[in-house]
Amino acid sequence: MTDAGNPVLQAEGLFAGYGDLAAVRDLDLVVGAGEIVALLGPNGAGKTTTLKTLGGALPAIKGTVRWNGAVVTSPLHRRVRTGMGFIPEERSVIGKLSVHDNLRLGRGPVDAALSMFPQLRPLLGRAGGLLSGGEQQMLTLARCLASKPSIILVDELSMGLAPIVVKSLFSILRSAAAENGTAVLMVEQQVQRALSIADRWYLLRHGALVGSGVTGATSVSDLSDAYM
Repeated sequence: MTDAGNPVLQAEGLFAGYGDLAAVRDLDLVVGAGEIVALLGPNGAGKTTTLKTLGGALPAIKGTVRWNGAVVTSPLHRRVRTGMGFIPEERSVIGKLSVHDNLRLGRGPVDAALSMFPQLRPLLGRAGGLLSGGEQQMLTLARCLASKPSIILVDELSMGLAPIVVKSLFSILRSAAAENGTAVLMVEQQVQRALSIADRWYLLRHGALVGSGVTGATSVSDLSDAYM
């Protein structure tokens, strides 16, 4: 459960975008250990821009990002090396490498990754590019979580996937939060799916934070106006 009193990731007055153009303005956000936080909003709201900036894939225009209490300005690859997980919207499996070699690229044990998704074990010799979309996301998530990151940033993990696959992926995320204290910040376009797994949510619209809350007290209809 959340430990927001000791946040893993925090944004304070964050302005994010491309060059001098701020797509996200004056954002305050916090993610605690062991909690899953959903970042919601319609297309173009600034969700992916926010996630990339918090992860270091984009530099902040203004404001502060804190990770484990310390201000962080390092690029994404350095943050990944020191305990941050990042799963972009684009598939991140290397198509020409086998499943086994894709897993070896991660910073955690291959066996730990396979324990999350045993269905990948018979596919170890198969090229990553020949996997189904669901299998690729299982591979990506397992590879990331096997290293036991302190936080994982996830962009549209469920996009284009069957409900049964999404349920499996979300179950593993929930287990990582509960058992390892992993903080999770996820961008999810499907509001109902997001509310089914998240502890809390933030809502962006036109680059500004327009709401936040606890999922247990929120229904899809409560958020529908923001998507109009």
